[in-house]
Formats: sequence, C-alpha cells, structure tokens
Amino acid sequence: MKQALFLIALTITINATAQDATVKDMKAQTEKAIVKDEKDTIPRIWKTGGIISINIAQGSLSNWSAGGEKFSFSLNSTVNLFAFYKKDKHSWDNSLDLAYGVVNTTTLGNRKSSDLIYISSKYGYELKKNLNLSVLTNVRTQFANGYVYNKTAAGADSAAQTSKPFQPTYLILSLGLDFKLTDYLSFFISPITGRWIIVPDALIAPYYGVPIGKNSLNEFGAFASLNLQKKIAENMAIKSKLELFSNYLDKPQNIDIYWSTVFVAKISKIINFNINLDIIYDDNTKNVDPTKGPAPQILQTMGIGFSYNFNNKKK
Repeated sequence: MKQALFLIALTITINATAQDATVKDMKAQTEKAIVKDEKDTIPRIWKTGGIISINIAQGSLSNWSAGGEKFSFSLNSTVNLFAFYKKDKHSWDNSLDLAYGVVNTTTLGNRKSSDLIYISSKYGYELKKNLNLSVLTNVRTQFANGYVYNKTAAGADSAAQTSKPFQPTYLILSLGLDFKLTDYLSFFISPITGRWIIVPDALIAPYYGVPIGKNSLNEFGAFASLNLQKKIAENMAIKSKLELFSNYLDKPQNIDIYWSTVFVAKISKIINFNINLDIIYDDNTKNVDPTKGPAPQILQTMGIGFSYNFNNKKK
C-alpha cells in the first residue's frame, strides 16, 4: 500500500514538473522579440517599374462665327519602363522609352506630333562606393515616316520627307566611369566613345550629315550623361536625361546635345497629367529651313489622360 502511494505521488510530481516546464517555455517564447527569417534580409537584386500613358483630345465646330477647325483630334502615347539589377559589385541598368503622337484636323489631315524609340543599357563593376567602371550603349530612333511641311510660292502646302522608320538611328557605345551620386541621380563620363548615325536611304541621308554613297556616319569622341529619376511627391515623379557628345575628328567644340524630360503627376488612380520636353542639337543635322544653319530642335507635349503605373516592383 505504501509503495502504491509512493508511485502515485511520484507520478503527480513528475507531471507537475513537466507542466511547469512547458508553461515556462511557452511564456519565454511569447516574450521573445520577433526576428525576421535570415533570407528576408537578403537585398532584392532586381528593381523594375514604369508608366504607360495615353492622352486624347478632340474638338469640333459647327457654324462657329469666331472661326477655327471644323474637327480636330489628337492622341499622344508614352511608355517609360526600367529594370535595374544590383548584386555584390555588379550592376545593370536598363531603360526603354517609347512615344508616338498624331494630330488630325480638317484642314491639315493627319500629321505626326511625336515619335521616339530610346533604349539604354549600362553594365557597371564597382571600383569603390558610388563609383563604377561601366560600359554603356544606347539606341535612339523612331517608328514612322516624318515630313517637313512648307508653303510653295503659290501658297500651296508642300511636304518633304526627312525620316523613315528606324532612319535615322543613333547608336552609342561607350566605356567610362559612372558616379552614383544618389540612389536617383547618376553621372557617366567617357573619353572613349563611338557613335554611329545610320541612314541607309540616300535621299534623306544628307539631312543628317551621312556622306553620299555611305549608309552611316561614324564618329569617335567623348561622351557624358546625367540621369535623374526621382519621385518628388506621393503622386509626382520626374525622369530626365542629358547626353553630351564631342567628336574628336570633326569640330570637337560643337557639342551635340540630347536632353529629354518627363514629368508626371497622378490626379487619380488611372488619370494623370504629364509634360514631355525634348531638346536636341546636332551640328550634322540640317535646319528644316534650308536658308539657316543648324539650330536646336525642340519638342514639347502636355496632356491629361489615362495611365498605368508599375509602382517600382522589386524581385
């Protein structure tokens, strides 16, 4: 009987001790700080995003005493995408900018208002913090035929073709140093750059300085670019790139300029306001007015329309 009582007491003591240990362990677990899985702290190597927008405007007049076009319609579309890679000492920045616009009026018919294909890719190897040895290439061209419109001596409309799909195409290949000034601003400089202006069509090639009988104009010189891509407010963003090129072999003092800026402000989830401004100066490109020499080319569009934002997705 005494042995039975002893066994019962021992069992109760063991169970109570085990339960007490379990309770203490549960309490300790609840008091621990929550720690992320180690894998969650690994930086994501891809950052992608962009915006697609379409702006549409239409107007019509009927028996309007103040005068004006009976009908007008315009459409402008833009695509701005990017994909940035960063792992260890390696980085790879890619961007794609597309734009196309058309305007139609009763008097003038259909005319192109904007046209752009721009692809850029830059690989960098980190030499030290915020400084990379980089190889850069970019291509700039357009989708459709382009014309310069003038009046004849008799006052009639005339059009002269100055471009075709993918003509001209500007190609740059460059080796240099890339300074990452901030996470949204970088500066690239290179003393070793090749540039090609490709225009196979003999009729329009002279507009861009391509020698007669050649498909392209090859240049060698120095190149610099400044790139800004920043969200300046919760619903506002700006993207701007400035490119400068000096040809060592011909008039190096005449700097070629390509400067493109896009400003976007979201009004609602799918409605946005945007301004695009492009400024180009190329000493090889003839003035649309044959009586004048080379001059800056300026293209500006502004509108309100529909947009889709990729919201800077990371992988």
